[in-house]
Amino acid sequence: MRVRALAGRILSQLRHDHRTLALMMFAPMLVLTLIYFILDETDHPVAVGVVNAPAEYAERLEDYNVTARRYSEDEARRALRAGEITASLYMISGRAYIQVDGSDPGRAARALNALERAGPDPGRSRPDLRPEITYVYGAEDLSDFDYFGSVLIGFVVFFFVFLVAGISFLQERTTGTLEKLLSTPIRRWEIVCGYVLGFGAAAAAQSLLIACFCVYVLGVMLTGSFFLVLLVTLSGALTALTLGALLSTAANSEFQIIQFIPLVVIPQVFFSGLFELSPALTALGRCMPLYYVAGALTEVMLKGGGLAEIAAPLSVTMGFSLCFMALNVLLLKKHRRI
Repeated sequence: MRVRALAGRILSQLRHDHRTLALMMFAPMLVLTLIYFILDETDHPVAVGVVNAPAEYAERLEDYNVTARRYSEDEARRALRAGEITASLYMISGRAYIQVDGSDPGRAARALNALERAGPDPGRSRPDLRPEITYVYGAEDLSDFDYFGSVLIGFVVFFFVFLVAGISFLQERTTGTLEKLLSTPIRRWEIVCGYVLGFGAAAAAQSLLIACFCVYVLGVMLTGSFFLVLLVTLSGALTALTLGALLSTAANSEFQIIQFIPLVVIPQVFFSGLFELSPALTALGRCMPLYYVAGALTEVMLKGGGLAEIAAPLSVTMGFSLCFMALNVLLLKKHRRI
């Protein structure tokens, strides 16, 4: 009887806890739906820039699920830099000269395989016509960890800063500290900025530690500036910090903060560059901060990009942070008791 009474009490609590029920029932379906749409996608054609090659060569590429696009030499270089194509092809006297973006090993392998098989002579009968391959970005022996490392740095920092920030801000509210502050002449925006600055210092130390550990201890490939890696990582940490602070206003316990993880953090992983996405899903990913953080880290670490190349994603992540801070200032109104 006592066991049945205890079980009944637990079920009664769950029945009235709509947020927990939603987490148990709908969050798994949301994650599985995202996985379904991402993994069920057919292979997207790989785009290759053709600078100088016979028309029949470019047409044969279509048989290997590769789209050939005609470019001038300068246009092909810009398209390769922007990620619009995976490789560029230039032929002289029957020999193919191929430049490859090796920052995505899977797409690079598919492009090279198609280019070699579609060529007039794959190099078996004429060794002197064997294609000359140059890796503009990445490397031929790029490991999986080098490829995923840039994305994982952004995700790990984002995840832990979000978790710690959400719980810490919640404790400030549940212990009465926030209410006491609101009873003073201090303005709401000053409270938000003060908290962000204080927790931001800890987030900066964490970002530095994780970036140093991945690059100098684990040996993740870095072709750009370590300072830019740290800058991007810190911008992602700041976005996670302000998002965690914002969502903590909607939680009443640490468990409810954790409930936001499968709804807010995990879905962003699928849009951070680990998977090849359709245009529609890519457009959806642009609404998520981690998309820009991971893209900027990949640009710096694998392509050697500078500040000009990552200025746009950095601006977007800072915009997310400012937006979350502004919303947090507005939501603090409901906690003022005087």
